[in-house]
Amino acid sequence: MSQKYKRIVFKVGSGVLTENNKIAKDRMLALVSLLAGLKSDYEIILVTSGAVSAGYTALQLDRSIKISKKVLAAVGQPILMSSYKNKFEIYGIDTAQILLTEDDFDSRERTEIFRQIINTTLKHGILPIVNENDISTTEEQLFGDNDQLSAHVTYYTNSDLLIILSDIDGYYDSNPSQNPDAKMLKIMREITDELLTQEEMPTHEFASGGIVTKLKAASYLMSKDKEMFLCSGYDLKSAKEFITKNIYNKGTLFTNKS
Repeated sequence: MSQKYKRIVFKVGSGVLTENNKIAKDRMLALVSLLAGLKSDYEIILVTSGAVSAGYTALQLDRSIKISKKVLAAVGQPILMSSYKNKFEIYGIDTAQILLTEDDFDSRERTEIFRQIINTTLKHGILPIVNENDISTTEEQLFGDNDQLSAHVTYYTNSDLLIILSDIDGYYDSNPSQNPDAKMLKIMREITDELLTQEEMPTHEFASGGIVTKLKAASYLMSKDKEMFLCSGYDLKSAKEFITKNIYNKGTLFTNKS
């Protein structure tokens, strides 16, 4: 077991959790199995996307209409949490649902309440599952993507590491879908303003960000002396080896530490 980290935030995106407009049950079970196996040695917080895409399995609304997205989230959130609950129960793990907005980090009092909820659930062996509350909030109150949310959760819960489980397996020096010679970077110690101002291109129809939102999350954490690891959510071997053995063949570590 690696002693480098104690409290770890995992963020999983819609592209990993859903397939063909349905929850990808095998991938969700693989994720739950990984977290259950790590839970005895680490404090685990899960930030999950997928409510809107889960809602779409029950109600096919036009997601480009703002109110439709909120309706889909309202329908999908209990479906998503029920799926998690059923799978975590296999391992005897109770879960807690925590819905947040950007406003929750703008108030010291609200941030402290959130921090105490996280600390208390972890103390009692309950695994907190966090998602953005985009049902009853305005656009100004939202992060808009769970990459930013997970970065803030990592910092404000004093977690040691954020692991983003994505539909890409790391950060490349150019777009691998356009350049067959693109090389994955194992470590990123600096993120330039030019990289942060690229056009955001989600790779999944229900995703709300792309590589730029992940770079913004990494930049935020690096400015707070925290680390982020970006790797595949389809093959969890990279995430497990990085945490437990501090080695990895695929994935990118964002850090300003030596």
